[in-house]
Amino acid sequence: QVQLAESGGDLVQLGGSLRLSCAASGSIFSIPSMGWYRQAPGKQREMVAQITTGGTARYSDAVEGRFTISMDNRKRMVWLQMDNLKAEDTGVYYCAAPKGYGRPWSGGYWGQGTQVTVSS
Repeated sequence: QVQLAESGGDLVQLGGSLRLSCAASGSIFSIPSMGWYRQAPGKQREMVAQITTGGTARYSDAVEGRFTISMDNRKRMVWLQMDNLKAEDTGVYYCAAPKGYGRPWSGGYWGQGTQVTVSS
């Protein structure tokens, strides 16, 4: 089993920056990738960014060029640097990881979430 714990959510002004952190504990070396998802009020949860242990990252179109995901493979820690924040970035951000190679993210490990609010 793996536990994920996020931190770093906050209230930030439009155009500001924020850095989220996520630490994995337990059987961390079973995790092949880690990522961030978010859910805005009244909307479905969506993928924000994912990164593999090999360093390959992918981003949603909504955050490409503004957010950067990074990972410490040895510790299985992942960060999300968010710059030029927009109002539509507001939501609960979840750290996630699949249970193995080729396994679906939806059935993987999830953190409790951390709130990000962008205000004008």
